[in-house]
Amino acid sequence: MADATVDTVASVPVAVIGAGPAGLMLAHLLGRAGVETIVIDTRSRREIETTHRAGILEADAARDLIETGVSDRILREGHEHEGVEFRFGGRPHRIDFKELVGESVWLYPQTDVFTDLADARDRDGGTVHFGVKDTEVLDITTDAPRVRYTAPDGSRHEIRARYVVGADGSRSMCRDLVPEERRVRYGREYPFAWFGIMAEAPKSAPELVYAHSEHGFALISQRTETVQRMYFQCDPEESADAWPDDRIWETLQARVAGQDGFRLKEGPILERTVLRFRSFVQEPMRWGSMALAGDAAHTVPPTGARGLNLALHDVKVLADVLLRALGSAGEAALDDYQPRALQRVWRAQNFSYWMTQLLHTAPGGTPFDLRRQLGELDNVVGTRAGRTYLAEQYTGWPAASLG
Repeated sequence: MADATVDTVASVPVAVIGAGPAGLMLAHLLGRAGVETIVIDTRSRREIETTHRAGILEADAARDLIETGVSDRILREGHEHEGVEFRFGGRPHRIDFKELVGESVWLYPQTDVFTDLADARDRDGGTVHFGVKDTEVLDITTDAPRVRYTAPDGSRHEIRARYVVGADGSRSMCRDLVPEERRVRYGREYPFAWFGIMAEAPKSAPELVYAHSEHGFALISQRTETVQRMYFQCDPEESADAWPDDRIWETLQARVAGQDGFRLKEGPILERTVLRFRSFVQEPMRWGSMALAGDAAHTVPPTGARGLNLALHDVKVLADVLLRALGSAGEAALDDYQPRALQRVWRAQNFSYWMTQLLHTAPGGTPFDLRRQLGELDNVVGTRAGRTYLAEQYTGWPAASLG
């Protein structure tokens, strides 16, 4: 019988808070092994699908989407990038991932990853509730945690689970359930932001272009044959509405200009936003019967394209330990989660920080700082060891290299 304070009670082995790619991928992996989940999210499905986010997937993440039966749409609509271009000193320098490490990355927007996963959950009969509110997570230090929420129609529901996973993003409420005296939060705020645009224009380059110049940083990315995503460094307090199209294009063109005459292909700007970013890690990633995954536990600057990939790696590890915990290994299996996840998290934090300081101009930077950066960039692209390091970091690390 339902509790008097709720309309319905459901029991599942795992309840997941957050229906972004991390939460849905975890539910998908557990579902393939016969473990039922209920996933809830405060956002509507449409809200998640229309929020533009990162678009680079490591080869392993792309393979996981295909080989676990989520979707093979990435092969039809995604774009495999076998390298990346660094522009500095007015010249282009391509890093050939395939030649250096035998891997590539895929340009495939996070919104498409989400759509594929949400469709797969619908196809497989998974339970996902969007647009909920008043979420409560109770009794996480026991072996019978509960999740309560209010559905869009106003009815109140309770989920009784053995484990709860907080995959509720960078504004996570689940992370706050770890007692303040028992958690450690590491972080760094950056003194600059990205001004991002979506433009209706042809591709300006076949692969991503990271540009460093005396005028500042720019990133030239792609979305489709007719819509492109681009960014340039700006002040965190900048107002997106204060920039007319002409000023945006003038700024971007100045930051990619070079001796080769390279110019961006321009068009109407469909969307503009200022993206602040920071580095953040919370430990522990598990407390009692609750585990944290993805942005709920860590965020990285977007420079190194690690955020989505880290989230998908977290839940791949978490699915493995949860299956063992629900099986004969018992709760002790969960002890493996944090060390396995954090090794990659801190590697990614280091790479993202390194890429950020390598390419951005810090406020108050001197001519010495600029010339030093150029020397570091030359070391990276001018030696095979430097190019290989970047290629290994950018494409992700083979599982064997992570112990």
